[in-house]
Amino acid sequence: MYPDGGTRFMLLKFAVTIHFLKRVLEVLFVHKYSGGMVLGSVLLISSIYFSLAVVIIFIQHLTLGYTEPEVDLKYIGLLIFLVGISGNFYHHYLLSKLRDSKEKGYKIPQGGLFSVVICPHYLFEILGFVGISFISQTSFSLSCAVGVTLYLSGRSYVTRKWYLSKFENFPKNVKALVPFVF
Repeated sequence: MYPDGGTRFMLLKFAVTIHFLKRVLEVLFVHKYSGGMVLGSVLLISSIYFSLAVVIIFIQHLTLGYTEPEVDLKYIGLLIFLVGISGNFYHHYLLSKLRDSKEKGYKIPQGGLFSVVICPHYLFEILGFVGISFISQTSFSLSCAVGVTLYLSGRSYVTRKWYLSKFENFPKNVKALVPFVF
């Protein structure tokens, strides 16, 4: 799709494709859920992901031919994206190892950045979207990064509150999303 668009466009298509392909593969082969997921929710979430990927790429296509930004962030964005996608996968892998296939109970995650934040996978997800935003340098991709940050900040805050209420031995120094801060 849109084969001629230059380096920025190629990097953006690569990042968006890898991001959403990783999500699908993780759902199929890595994640272990304590409960099931309703088909309607699966279809809604999948259609949102698909729409987001298509719109990010299409809006980038619309910018072709315009002057490149004065400050080029595409390579810094690629680095941030790669750190984000790698860290997100690693922490999802650690979460998948918390319990075997027969267990349904909850446990306090261990390893990686779980000793300082309860949702490091969200932190790295945010970094992935910040990376995509830097690669693209469009206001839409920035809006997506801000939206994801706000949404996952709220989810991580609620998750930390839940862990504090569920586990008496949950460490009080473990933050929600940003080590030592929040």
